[in-house]
Amino acid sequence: MIEAVCESIPLPGGDVEVARPRDAESLLSEESFDHEEFLPYWAELWASGVALAHDVSMRSLRGKRTLELGCGLGLPSIAAARAGGRVVATDWSRDALRAAAANAERNGVAVETLLCSWAAPAPIVERRPWDLVLASDVLYERRNVDQLLAVLPRLVDERGLVLVADPGRPPAADFLDRAACDWHVVSRESRRVPRVSIHRLRRRV
Repeated sequence: MIEAVCESIPLPGGDVEVARPRDAESLLSEESFDHEEFLPYWAELWASGVALAHDVSMRSLRGKRTLELGCGLGLPSIAAARAGGRVVATDWSRDALRAAAANAERNGVAVETLLCSWAAPAPIVERRPWDLVLASDVLYERRNVDQLLAVLPRLVDERGLVLVADPGRPPAADFLDRAACDWHVVSRESRRVPRVSIHRLRRRV
């Protein structure tokens, strides 16, 4: 059994309790190294997730249909649900979805979980348009840029908002440059977490 540790994350709407594996490296396997996309990124509590959750906590979502891409431990999804959103948390990892669901229950909020990869996005495209799409620290590799740019236009219309939190990973600069062709992009540093930026994207009409 994997040992877990619980952390309390202070947010404007109150603390959120998040459980995560104590040692994410213990989840690695030889198969994980052979297939990099299955590395357990979900098991870490990333600074970008904290920054995005802080931003979302200050919003009034009031029934807005909210989607998180690459939810990991589910912190931004929990913050969105507490702000009134109807939230679907997605990830390619079943382990991540189990962790996100458990953390949502731990905090007494309703979050639907859905197994979905960006390479096969039909389950989330079928439920478009989303009012709000969230993603935190998902641009690890250059390939993630192509995938995210391809899927986002299929998820929101001109009224939808996309929030991407990133700690300045090199692929993020490429993402923002290319996104500016089809999206209005406004970026600012997080008020809560140093060295993390929140990028707001709306589709150009």
